[in-house]
Amino acid sequence: MPNWKDALSEIQRYHATHAKEAKFAVDVIRRKYLKQLHRHTGLNIIAYYSGFLSKPEIQSDINDEDKNGFMMAIHKMERAKGLDLILHTPGGSISATQSLVDYLHKMFNDDIRALVPQMAMSAGTMIACSCKSILMGKHSNLGPIDPHLNGIPAYGVVSEFQRACEEVKNDPSRVPIWQQIISQYRPAFLSQCENAITWSNEFVREQLEAVMFKGEATAKRKAEHIVKHLADYTGNKSHSRHIPVEECERIGLKIERVEADPRLQDLLLTVHHCFMHSLMNTNSYKMIENHLGSAFVKQAAMVVQPVQA
Repeated sequence: MPNWKDALSEIQRYHATHAKEAKFAVDVIRRKYLKQLHRHTGLNIIAYYSGFLSKPEIQSDINDEDKNGFMMAIHKMERAKGLDLILHTPGGSISATQSLVDYLHKMFNDDIRALVPQMAMSAGTMIACSCKSILMGKHSNLGPIDPHLNGIPAYGVVSEFQRACEEVKNDPSRVPIWQQIISQYRPAFLSQCENAITWSNEFVREQLEAVMFKGEATAKRKAEHIVKHLADYTGNKSHSRHIPVEECERIGLKIERVEADPRLQDLLLTVHHCFMHSLMNTNSYKMIENHLGSAFVKQAAMVVQPVQA
C-alpha cells in the first residue's frame, strides 16, 4: 500500500498519463482510496481535513460553515451503517463544535467512530471524545481541551487572577504590579473565561457519559477522570501539547489501535497522505469529503505579485 512518496508518485503518474484530466489527478487518487477504505470497513466515511500545517496563515478552524459541508456529505448516505469520521484539525469554536456533534449524533444515532491518522487537537479532541471509540496509531495525537479566547488561555487568566488576589491580600504593596496586568483585560473577560472553561468541560463530560461509556455503571467517574486530564492546564503545560495514544489509553478513553488491522492501517494512512498532498499542492485549505466522491472544499484565492522590470 502506498506511503507518502508512493501516493505522490501515483498522483504524478496519473497527471502525466491523463492529459485531459491532469488537473484532477489528486482528486481521482484520493477518492480511489476513500472508496477502498469504505469497502474494507463497510461503514460510511467522512473525512474532515484542515490545512493548518501546510497553510498556517489561513484560518481553517472548526466553524459554523462546516455544517454545510457535513450536510452535503451525509446526503444520500445509508445512515444505518454508521460513520467513520476521519479528523485532522487544530480545533476551533466550542459552539460550532457542539452544534456539529449534535447534528452528527442525530444523523447516525450515536454510531460514530473517530479516526485520527495524525492530529485532532483542542475542539478536534472534543469531537473525538463525542464518538463511541477513537481509532489511533503510534503516529496519532489528541490535544488538551482547555479553552482559549482570542488566543489567550482561559485557565491562565483565571489562575492569574486568583494569584493576584492572594498576593495582594498577603502584601498590599503588590497592588501596582498586578493593577498593570489586570487592567489589560477587557470588562467581563474573567467571566467569559470561567464560562468557557465550564462549557467545554461539561460538554466533553456529557458526551463521554452519553456515548463512549453509554450504559456503564462507572460512566460518570470515567468521564470526570478523562476531562480532568485533558483540561489540566498546569499538567499539560501547553495547549499545543501532543497527547500520544498510550496516554489516551491510560486516562481511560476507548481507543482502537489501527495497527491491529494492517489493511485498515494502510488504507487510512494512504487516504491521509492523499489529503495532505491535496492541501499542500492546491489552493485548498479545508476539505470535507465522503466515500461517495462528494466534497466541500474551501480554497484560497491566488495572489499574483507583479514583477517590476
